[in-house]
Amino acid sequence: MAKVAVYKMDGTQNGEIELNDSVFGAEVNVPVMHEAVVAHLAALRQGTQSARTRAEVSGGGKKPYRQKGTGRARQGSIRSPQWVGGGVVFAPKPRDYAVKMNKKARRVAIRSALTSCVQENKLTVLDELTLSEIKTKDMVKVLDQFKLNKALVLLTGDNKNVILSARNIPDVKTLPAEQVNVYDVLKYENLVATKDAIEKIEEVFA
Repeated sequence: MAKVAVYKMDGTQNGEIELNDSVFGAEVNVPVMHEAVVAHLAALRQGTQSARTRAEVSGGGKKPYRQKGTGRARQGSIRSPQWVGGGVVFAPKPRDYAVKMNKKARRVAIRSALTSCVQENKLTVLDELTLSEIKTKDMVKVLDQFKLNKALVLLTGDNKNVILSARNIPDVKTLPAEQVNVYDVLKYENLVATKDAIEKIEEVFA
């Protein structure tokens, strides 16, 4: 099992933690990670766009001008797509963009992403992460101890003060450990997790 250092919030080392190889030492599968990212981004799409086809645009019941003798192309309705105010050809309609991904493949993808973090030394483990009050400056101070920016912070339990203190920091995101996903792990340059969060991840994805 791989070992990583555990730090206090002040930046001093406080022992080590062994990582479960089935989660943090798996074989990195890039194609499956790509599939997971595509599925994640597709699920974020609202799919609420909508436009009217020629059948749904009101008006246009009367032929705009006679069939022959005008020298112009024949027209049957002013609501045809070529007319201003007419319907849209192949108009977009509300739809679900979600892409199905097998549960086993999702687990392989998250294990691959977490393993790549360990291999690239992007994982920082804290023995705990708590703040006595909601203060962005305090959260920035903790991250600065480790020279971290663009960080994904994984937490467990009720960490309202930490979550609210971090939400105004650019390029910093907090997530419950059980909601960790491939897209966020790959998007952020650093992964910060408490010991409890590591244990929760191993419990869920081992």
